[in-house]
Amino acid sequence: MDPSTPDVFVTGIGAVSCLGGSANEFWTGLKAAAATARPTPVPGLTERVPDVLAYQVADGAAGPAAVGARGDLGRAAGFALAAAREAVADAGLGPRELAEAAVVIGTAVGESGGREGADGSTVDGNGNGDGDGDWEPMFSVAASVGGELGTFGTNISVSNACAASGYALSVAVDLIRRGEADTVLLGGAEGIAWVPLASFSRLGAADPETCRPFDAERRGTVFGEGAAVLVLQSARAAAGRRTYGRVLGTAWSCDAHHPTAPDPGGEQLVRVARAALDEAALGPGDIGCVVPHGTGTRQNDVIEHQVLREVLGEHAARTPLFSLKAFIGHTAGAAAAFAAVSAALMARHGEIPANVPLPHPDPECPVLLPQDGPTALERPNVLVNAYAFGGSNFTMVFGGEAR
Repeated sequence: MDPSTPDVFVTGIGAVSCLGGSANEFWTGLKAAAATARPTPVPGLTERVPDVLAYQVADGAAGPAAVGARGDLGRAAGFALAAAREAVADAGLGPRELAEAAVVIGTAVGESGGREGADGSTVDGNGNGDGDGDWEPMFSVAASVGGELGTFGTNISVSNACAASGYALSVAVDLIRRGEADTVLLGGAEGIAWVPLASFSRLGAADPETCRPFDAERRGTVFGEGAAVLVLQSARAAAGRRTYGRVLGTAWSCDAHHPTAPDPGGEQLVRVARAALDEAALGPGDIGCVVPHGTGTRQNDVIEHQVLREVLGEHAARTPLFSLKAFIGHTAGAAAAFAAVSAALMARHGEIPANVPLPHPDPECPVLLPQDGPTALERPNVLVNAYAFGGSNFTMVFGGEAR
């Protein structure tokens, strides 16, 4: 990274997922690959779309931290608030720091689940199915978190599908590097909703068994819900705190190839990864692990393997991947934030948890997925990818402390 570029540190993390209601439970779940959570049928949906499953957060997993002062937070905002409170406590933010903090949260679905009837029809903010009554915005997660925590800094919601929290992370980094904020609560949040699940089923992109990226028998993705939040701080604000590491580089690109399908050439996916590496001033041999987008759809996994082979060159075959979605499903707009939390935890612990066992490795995408116990993170830099409908692409390089 250019020495003149201001550092952006991660000083706190929080997570609510199908693995539990805290970052510690999230890490414990990742470490227990053989006993990872399984997707479950979505109540009220599988009667009409029988192959739709989801990795759901257990009732009460987020605890009282998810309850807002008004008691009327939506599902996504409740998860985000719980994760944010955990991250704030982990970073040890004082009242003044919190009051001055910015909030940037990505979400693809927002609170649309709370605007749906049992059959997927739209309801208004009062639960009426006829469209009458007060209108309420669906993308209010960032505002809910900021309002509940009493932050008075910039408040931004980013909602460009499954790359949302990746783009949000770039926005948060820019706020700090431009001197517009010293502390940013950055995250992603999703709550299960009827319409996107049914839509993926109609597209033929929903696996009826489990999320199994890079497996030859994969049949699509399986969605998950929850929230992941990181506290990003400038060097000045992070001084004296124990950090997880630094955000070394972020980049965006857009291929606009198709509304839902990735560009089979992968040109813009290669471009965004190289741009992030360039900003981090790192080369292919400096990456110790990749957290791929890895959705479990046939197109994505094969193309991403080809992209990594081109970006990492001779290092691709020996750079381990951590297939996060095999543990928690595809958390849509929160996926990049969960990947960033995973990168921070791997950097702190100096190891990559074992991947979920892959019964039928796909010869078309022969990536390195260690499955026999944890693997040492030999180089403390983690590459994170997130791709979205419409061709929105994101890559981050996270750098831990050298060991």
